[in-house]
Amino acid sequence: MRLGAWLQPGDVLALEGDLGGGKTTFVQGLVAGWGSAEHVVSPTFVLVNLYRRDDGAPFYHMDAYRLSGPAEALDLDIAAMWEEAPLVVEWADIIAEALPEERLTIRFAWLGELQRTLAFLPTGERPRHLVRRLRAAILRGL
Repeated sequence: MRLGAWLQPGDVLALEGDLGGGKTTFVQGLVAGWGSAEHVVSPTFVLVNLYRRDDGAPFYHMDAYRLSGPAEALDLDIAAMWEEAPLVVEWADIIAEALPEERLTIRFAWLGELQRTLAFLPTGERPRHLVRRLRAAILRGL
């Protein structure tokens, strides 16, 4: 949830991992931490969900699972989304070429039936800042 509070327009989180790996659950925590009380569901069939805080600020949640590739993401004007608001993309590896180079990739992997591991892979100064801040918060036990 804490990471969600730090997100701002221009921030792109690219989520990668197997089906059922926890991506949507992770986004639920991000949106709550960002300040929206809206119910978060996977946008698998609608492709993009828009959530808003009480102040009206938007947050975009895309699911690229049903897209055939980056061209379809570009047709959805994905750049306008991340320019206006934080953007989190599930199955981001499918449309990687349509995403900005500066992004935070988060890879979800199964450790066991009830355990996952998350690898945070920042590319660019802002994503590196987010990861440093998250690491410091975790180490402080916040």
